[in-house]
Amino acid sequence: MKKHHTIIIAGAGGIAEAVALLLMEWSDVTPTLYIGDRNHNKAKKVTQWIQEGTTKKKSVHDFHLNEIELTSEMETILRRGNIILDCLPGSQAPRMAQFAKDFDMHYANLTEYVTETSQIVALAKNAKTGFVLQTGLAPGYIDVLANGLFQQFCNDFEVDKVDKLEFKVGALTNHAVAPHYYGFTWSPIGVATEYLKDTLVLRDFIKTTLPPLSERASIIIEGITYEEDLTSGGAADLPEALSGKVRSLDYKTLRHPGHYAWIQEQLSILENTEEAIKLLQQAMEAAIPHVEDDQIILYAAVEGKDAAGILRRREIAKRITPQIVGKHKLRAIQTTTAAPLAQAAQLLLESSLRGVVLQSHIDPESFLNGNYIIQVYGKTTT
Repeated sequence: MKKHHTIIIAGAGGIAEAVALLLMEWSDVTPTLYIGDRNHNKAKKVTQWIQEGTTKKKSVHDFHLNEIELTSEMETILRRGNIILDCLPGSQAPRMAQFAKDFDMHYANLTEYVTETSQIVALAKNAKTGFVLQTGLAPGYIDVLANGLFQQFCNDFEVDKVDKLEFKVGALTNHAVAPHYYGFTWSPIGVATEYLKDTLVLRDFIKTTLPPLSERASIIIEGITYEEDLTSGGAADLPEALSGKVRSLDYKTLRHPGHYAWIQEQLSILENTEEAIKLLQQAMEAAIPHVEDDQIILYAAVEGKDAAGILRRREIAKRITPQIVGKHKLRAIQTTTAAPLAQAAQLLLESSLRGVVLQSHIDPESFLNGNYIIQVYGKTTT
């Protein structure tokens, strides 16, 4: 941030604390932060953690974010804010977006939830402020990277259509043991949701829906073999934006070999009901441990023929590990999710963007090389 801003962070989980610390440490002008959660004690703990971890002059405050009503304390704070960074569960996104619209604030969120995203698109259509949606890791960074790769490919090879655009992300442990070959590095409910909700893809240049976990394959990235499969949410709005331009487009989640077979075993036991996500989450949490040391593996590729008819392919792969920020060590899933959210905040606060800003609307070159992004992902030339 090149100017002083007042930023409201909704939520007090791992991503909320990470984006708060990144904003304090890496902004040119340190912002004023308000951190709110329905559990006020949790917000207090995160505020104290930030105050203890930042090397900058502190201006961090906590408040109780009532989940039902708009309290007088909330109203006072919302009137001070320039932007809401929504780190709450996706079900709360429309409510937070409505607050942003009502109090003339910008808004950015992380959720991959499709229904809630559609609701926000509708309410923010004529807003005077900007609403950047789905701006974490996946959806988020990986979509901007993939779109930038597509644009550069078309420009360099003088074409306007390609055969394939594929992008994949895995939030993984460094080691994996039988029978599940996995460790939780982020929200169990998020993992269960992406395994059970349908995914948007392009097939034969047309946007369509496919079942999750229906196209499993192996892939080698920097010499290491992973498994990939379709999961929900990660494609953001690219299937819509690139319809007619890409023959086959999809987002897949990377896992260590053996994990998806174990998941299929669990799903074969569950009935296909509205409770399936909850039941899968319970089955996973009963067997899979939470692990602090993590890594993020990401990969994007575009393939197609150039103007002379020669088949070409371009690829980008990255491995992100935990990182020291200020006086704290952040997990890879925290920095890779929080950095795009912080970059989106700067984009909104220092531009004239208004209304809904989806991932395909973001300029890849400037965003991917923004101050918060490059300190986590490194400089990217698509």
